[in-house]
Amino acid sequence: MFKSILFPTDGSELSEKATATAVQFAMLHQARMVGITVVQPVAMTPIGDAGVVVDVGDFSVQMQEAAREHIDKLAAAANIAGVPFEGIISTSTVPFEEIIEASKRFNCDLIIMATHGHTGLDKFLLGSQTDKVLSNTTLPVLVLR
Repeated sequence: MFKSILFPTDGSELSEKATATAVQFAMLHQARMVGITVVQPVAMTPIGDAGVVVDVGDFSVQMQEAAREHIDKLAAAANIAGVPFEGIISTSTVPFEEIIEASKRFNCDLIIMATHGHTGLDKFLLGSQTDKVLSNTTLPVLVLR
């Protein structure tokens, strides 16, 4: 039986659909749920005089606000189901490492993740945090599509 389940969310439609399954799974196992959203910082390179300037500070604030909304939605779903919940917002350039570290820090015994199912060139270009978690954790991972 699982006692502590980590559920990474990026706020995508797929992630939101997987939320219901993850919460129900936690409820059936009488487990607590730990939700995590990893915000990736903006990598800025110097640009010339004619370049466009992006206000990184505003963008960062918007990303943190969006992450808070993702965690709040997950918390609300867990609360309705009576599932104990803890939410974390983390910042990292390497989300899969942050997910694995959170699973250790919160003594999780299962990770439930949604995957976009990218294949071919899309998978190569976009990468898959789910694939990277699967390859680098010793915990069981339940993958939802």
